[in-house]
Amino acid sequence: MIELKASDGHKLAAYEAQPSGKPRGLVIVIQEIFGVNGHIKSVADGYANDGYLAIAPAMFDRAQRNYESGYTQPEVQAGIELKKKIDWNDAMLDVRAALDHGKSAGKAGIVGYCWGGVVSFLAASRVHGLSAAVSYYGGSLPEFLYENPRCPVMFHFGETDQSIPLDKAKQIADAYPDETTYYYPAGHGFNCDQRASYNAACAKTARERSLAFFREHLG
Repeated sequence: MIELKASDGHKLAAYEAQPSGKPRGLVIVIQEIFGVNGHIKSVADGYANDGYLAIAPAMFDRAQRNYESGYTQPEVQAGIELKKKIDWNDAMLDVRAALDHGKSAGKAGIVGYCWGGVVSFLAASRVHGLSAAVSYYGGSLPEFLYENPRCPVMFHFGETDQSIPLDKAKQIADAYPDETTYYYPAGHGFNCDQRASYNAACAKTARERSLAFFREHLG
């Protein structure tokens, strides 16, 4: 783990995964409500294996340092309570800290899951310097349909996701017709291989699409 410093002085931990050669660019990986746990680290490792410098900032450090958990119902509830303590504007400062730290890698993209999917979308609108953003099933996205992304955005949604039902997902797609939206025959959290809702085929397809998107916009 490394330490980042946000512009307001807040210091936060981050997991950094280095590519084997010269980076194609930077990919910022934004956690679910379960912290920078083993799954998020494996996602970062995956992007590093694809040639990117990957940084996963500990976005919950403002509420509870070093937080990481599994996926039991009590842990879900604990994560929900923690995310309520994180101001969206503070989250943008922490994204910026990761962006500044990794800027030498080249063009920067961001990918987020669940709560992180909302963060990544907001960052596309509010954080200067991003070249692409990928958002997986962000439950609060319908609250932010007034945002204006500064970079291309790709959305991934599960058709049976109770956190962001299909009609809401399509509302987002309708609000941003110039962005790229995909739907999958899966539920919430389908990308996470540690959750019961994991769908290997959908996760593979979504990742391939995300990687192609980053190849196009980052390098």
